[in-house]
Amino acid sequence: MTTPVQATPPGWSHARAAWTMVAVTLMWSIAGVVTRQLTGAQGFEVTFWRSFSTALALLVILPAWQGPRWFRAVHWTNKALLLSGVCWALMFTAFMLALTLTSVGNVLVTMAVGPLLTALLARLAIGHRLPVRTGWAVAVAGAGIAYMFVRQFNAEGALAGMLVALGVPIGGAINWTIVQRSQAHGERVDMVPAVLVGALISTLATLPLALPFAATPADLGWLALLGSVQLAIPCTLCVLCARVLKAPEVSLLALLEVIFGILWAWLGAGETPGNEVLIGGFLVVGALVVNELLGWRSRQAAPRIQTLEPNIGD
Repeated sequence: MTTPVQATPPGWSHARAAWTMVAVTLMWSIAGVVTRQLTGAQGFEVTFWRSFSTALALLVILPAWQGPRWFRAVHWTNKALLLSGVCWALMFTAFMLALTLTSVGNVLVTMAVGPLLTALLARLAIGHRLPVRTGWAVAVAGAGIAYMFVRQFNAEGALAGMLVALGVPIGGAINWTIVQRSQAHGERVDMVPAVLVGALISTLATLPLALPFAATPADLGWLALLGSVQLAIPCTLCVLCARVLKAPEVSLLALLEVIFGILWAWLGAGETPGNEVLIGGFLVVGALVVNELLGWRSRQAAPRIQTLEPNIGD
């Protein structure tokens, strides 16, 4: 997630931000197991109620967090904010639909390619240089996803679910690129209001497709939990964490969602991950971890090289 440059939250140490980010991934990871508890709501209705609950939760969180005048402080006419909201709406819709079509493991591993797709799009759209290590990571992760696709080609719903799940990392990559271009031109995008815009767009777009409603009272409770605890609250906390942690740290900690999510679905819904998920997931997550660690090491070494250069001729 890309956040506007703001002051570090008072009293937030690095350790506190890191542990908060772990808690964020735990909250994100409950989506699959909670969805498996639904008995009446299906398809677009699941997305509708989750997005509606997210919007309600953020309408409570934003004034509590940023003050009663938060609405006036947001530049609602900013095109980047609106486009970011459209991307969030795509991500919300694709994620929940994918969970109704295929296993939690398939969805989470497919989503995990997001940082690599973002790097590719940034190279094409705004000229960011793509390091060799990232190119190799894209190739390895792509092989992992391809393996999952091929192995489950004839599995009912699996292929469709993974194709729909690709909408999440694609939407995320476009979202990041939009925000970066906007900030490069001096326009900051506040990501939490952008999430609110996305929730509202998703709610309105899926309402006609969700009718007639079939959700039970228990379903509504589960979906309200997703909208608030699984999405609105962790998204807000992630913004705070990103002001303290470095981008590679956030990316690496965010990968815990894949592990936690598959574990919750296994323990809470009996979804034992298949070999194709384990092998494909190992390739995808492994490629991401190695890429981030090498990038981190490179960035850490750069200042030392620059410091030593003036002394080479002494």
